[in-house]
Amino acid sequence: MVIVEEIGGAGAGRGNCYGTVDFNNLPEGCIANALSFTSPRDACRLSLISSTFRSAAESDAVWERFLPPDYQTIISAAASFCPSSNTKKELFRTLCEKPILIDEGKMSFSLDKVSGKKCYMLCSRILFIVWGDTPRYWRWTSIPGARFNEVAELASVCWLEMRGWINSRMLSPSTLYGAYLVFKLTSGACGFDYQAVEVCVGFVGGEAEKRRVYLDAERGRSLRYQIVPRPRRAGRFSRSRTHFATAVEASTPPHSHHRGNVDLQYPNDRADGWLEVELGEFFIRGDEDKQLEMGVYEVKGGDWKGGLIVQGFEIRPKINDNSSQ
Repeated sequence: MVIVEEIGGAGAGRGNCYGTVDFNNLPEGCIANALSFTSPRDACRLSLISSTFRSAAESDAVWERFLPPDYQTIISAAASFCPSSNTKKELFRTLCEKPILIDEGKMSFSLDKVSGKKCYMLCSRILFIVWGDTPRYWRWTSIPGARFNEVAELASVCWLEMRGWINSRMLSPSTLYGAYLVFKLTSGACGFDYQAVEVCVGFVGGEAEKRRVYLDAERGRSLRYQIVPRPRRAGRFSRSRTHFATAVEASTPPHSHHRGNVDLQYPNDRADGWLEVELGEFFIRGDEDKQLEMGVYEVKGGDWKGGLIVQGFEIRPKINDNSSQ
């Protein structure tokens, strides 16, 4: 690759003097060092420039920088983890595509493929679930496609309360994160179609971000095409019958429904076949040692609810939030 650079300038006279730098003449180690200051996605793109860049972008020196500083400690605590290759790039790819189970199988760890930031999922077994150990209200079962050996299935409760915690030091510094409830609804699910639940995220001892969300994905989809009355004009030409118009404009995201000044959140489909709804977002500065608390509540409506299958709470960076793990 040849970069043409203007050496002259506005005060260089009538003619401009140009020089060229051929990056192919630079040592591969120098190029690799430069690539290590970019991002995984940028390194892959730059590898297409030339064979020299491709060779540098494949080096362990580059991908070692993209892996978290404590990755060896994390994978050494994995229940069973066998990387398919000895190269750091393949290790990075494996951790992006196949989350590993840690903490005796009660938590999963993976990497965001764009940024290399840490991602975790807390399984439902380590969440605090009110009446979670009472079979009349909650059942613990195994289902195909779940990341963990057990998931929590709601039989029937009128008081829904789930909470989970993670230490900020486990996450990547200088990163905006989002927390998500990962779940499914059975065919006999009830109590979630017209009843919103309250969700919150915040550091223990601080102010929590709260919002209201719906867990019924089908209702969220149908509201995109809901028909609502259009206000009638006053005056002699007003018609007695009601005029109708679509409630949601085409620009409204499919996972939300705007009503006045309130955005009602609805679940999104994940690539792994589950549903997710965002609980909130938070920023990790890097010099903090705090407990982050996440919660899901429905304790005011009084209606009985059932058919909710909870896999857990996922925490991942919002840099690449357009695609779910």
